[in-house]
Amino acid sequence: MSREATLQLLADGLHDGSFLDELARRIAIRTESQRPDRRDELGRYLDDEIRPALQALGYAVEVFDNPVDGAGPLLIGRRIENQTLPTVLTYGHGDVVRGLEPDWADGLDPWTLTVRDGRVYGRGVADNKGQHSINLAALRAVITTRGHLGFNSIVLIETGEEVGSPGIHEFVGAHRDLLAADVLIASDGPRLSPGRPTLFMGSRGAINLDFAVRLREGAHHSGNWGGLLANPGVVLAHALASIVDRHGRVLVPELVPAQLAESVRVALADCQIEATDDSPEIDRGWGEPGLTPAEQLFGWNTFEVLAFRTGNPDHPVNAIPPTATAHCQVRYTVDTDPTTFVPALRRHLDDAGFPEVEVRAAPGPPSWQATRLDPDHPWVQWVASSVERTTGSRPALLPNLGGSLPNDAFAIVLGLPTVWVPHSYASCSQHAPDEHGLLSIIGEGLQIMGGIFWDLGEMA
Repeated sequence: MSREATLQLLADGLHDGSFLDELARRIAIRTESQRPDRRDELGRYLDDEIRPALQALGYAVEVFDNPVDGAGPLLIGRRIENQTLPTVLTYGHGDVVRGLEPDWADGLDPWTLTVRDGRVYGRGVADNKGQHSINLAALRAVITTRGHLGFNSIVLIETGEEVGSPGIHEFVGAHRDLLAADVLIASDGPRLSPGRPTLFMGSRGAINLDFAVRLREGAHHSGNWGGLLANPGVVLAHALASIVDRHGRVLVPELVPAQLAESVRVALADCQIEATDDSPEIDRGWGEPGLTPAEQLFGWNTFEVLAFRTGNPDHPVNAIPPTATAHCQVRYTVDTDPTTFVPALRRHLDDAGFPEVEVRAAPGPPSWQATRLDPDHPWVQWVASSVERTTGSRPALLPNLGGSLPNDAFAIVLGLPTVWVPHSYASCSQHAPDEHGLLSIIGEGLQIMGGIFWDLGEMA
């Protein structure tokens, strides 16, 4: 049997509907980790879908309670063929965001897989059930064709990524022996563009920040006190404007890299961000000047105002409000230290004349740290060569994803080189109504992963 037979088996599984039938069962399980009443569904996904699928392939499977009380369980599947062979860790998450059922287009339901005009709709198709289902199908195809993998495979599936992966760092640290591997090869996130296979080797980190101005108790009539009382909304707006300017450029030096890393610049020179029919137009002139869109998204830090509130926006009255708050976020690369952000902002606000503006890290679980693997790393080049062998074209190599995911659990806690092969695209409506994947990317993703897992068996 051959590599070509493996890829044909995967193509047949998509064309005859068996892959989509399997995915439909998984989509139907309402694994909304943001809803406490769906806790049992998280366990059911692992027990009813992932455990039997892996056991049928000869994996030893165990489902573990999360070390964080109330958080979703985790699954480890291990197929160790020979201790002398390379060992590959694969990751996915079975939880999804809220279904938002009333907001989907006519004829679409988040828990029913629907194929329409080259798109596959359903909650989790893009994030992440569809992506790890592609990888599991590819492992199955190699075992079916070759009779064995030719490498050792470990699969980790968690059920809390959409709520910040509570417990994952403690879990992988406590189970280093079960998760010991040579490399992580996993799938999540979007491609650079729909038509171009992509690898990314890390992710930007994210830290959320709360700002507040609390000037007095109670609101006061603007006709009686206007011009005499400081308005906290105005104060906070000017404070934020001192942090990020009218064109989105961050003005606090400690919040951005000293310069763009040369290795990042070289890697991103080959990466163009392409608009699709579903994507918004890029606002040219927004963000750090002198950088390309790819450098802004993948190589630089951003400061975003996610929410701003003063008074009662739903029912405004003629009164000067007593407080104003803003919820903001810094997306950052490995070139900056997030522990310095709040102290730097405190110094900046004091120096800029805003001592009354409070700033603190937002409460909640710790955010994922920024990670990055050099695109010249041997594992990156090896995976890129396999993808090129399958598709006939060189994939885009991103030093890190623009968004965030728990890659630090693998890159930092386990110390692994990490290579991500995404099977989605930026306009997939991830986290929104009408989430979908493209049949073209699903088909190519099956081929790519079948090729990678076949080639890993030849590596030995």
